[in-house]
Amino acid sequence: MSCDLHTHSTFSDGTCTPEEIVSAAEALGLTAVALCDHNDVDGLPRFLRAAEGKRTAAVPGTEITTVFEDAELHIVGLFVPESGYGAVRALTERMRRSKAESNLALERRLNAAGYPVHLSDIRAAHPDAAINRAHFAAELVRLGYVSSITEAFKTLLAPGAGFYVPPERTDAFEAITLLRGIGAVPVLAHPLLKLDAAGLERFLPRAVECGLLAIETRYPLFDAADERTADAAAEKYGLLPSGGSDFHGENKPDIRLGTGRGTLNVPDEWYEALREAAEKA
Repeated sequence: MSCDLHTHSTFSDGTCTPEEIVSAAEALGLTAVALCDHNDVDGLPRFLRAAEGKRTAAVPGTEITTVFEDAELHIVGLFVPESGYGAVRALTERMRRSKAESNLALERRLNAAGYPVHLSDIRAAHPDAAINRAHFAAELVRLGYVSSITEAFKTLLAPGAGFYVPPERTDAFEAITLLRGIGAVPVLAHPLLKLDAAGLERFLPRAVECGLLAIETRYPLFDAADERTADAAAEKYGLLPSGGSDFHGENKPDIRLGTGRGTLNVPDEWYEALREAAEKA
């Protein structure tokens, strides 16, 4: 058996509801599935209710967008307790305000360049979601300006294209400290997408001091060398291994729940160890 400890729903930039993620995970026979919407915990009550009485365990989580040395790092919190929802919301509220300003600027710049994309249409299509670039990408595809979400991110929505203004992000160590403080398990998500091995060596010592407990060592975009680097970092710094598909539904059509691109395997033993760490926290 295996599990998937990193997925997204319609409450951030996924296309499946929390209930659909639970149903799909159970149909696949997953032991556990974690919902980790970006800077959001609002989908967790529905997620947990949907899993009541199911064989698949639901892990309440979130994924906080942070910054370290000008690089965007994502910190996942697993086993976020209901008592900590308010603290997560407070941390991310200022990010939400900045994100709203970023979305308005993106809409304005695209329109001025001859791409009439309207936030009102995007919000109507995704009423529960915290709107981000993935939603703009889907709208650009729908309107025929690009052929795929990947093309949108590589062209119009790329940071250097002149349309997208990144929002304010919280400090990575602040996010780790908060997650540990509320009793969640802080996890460095897909570490080698933004950091190389040297960057990991600069980040991890202080991150562990702040309460980092785990690192994703299995991720659909990792090759064998990435996995070895992540495994070595986990061993060196005493971090628990974690992993997940980063499932987004149709917004990442090549990524499947539970198996990523077909070879992802996150052992049940990892879920159990992380659960025990949450209980101790």
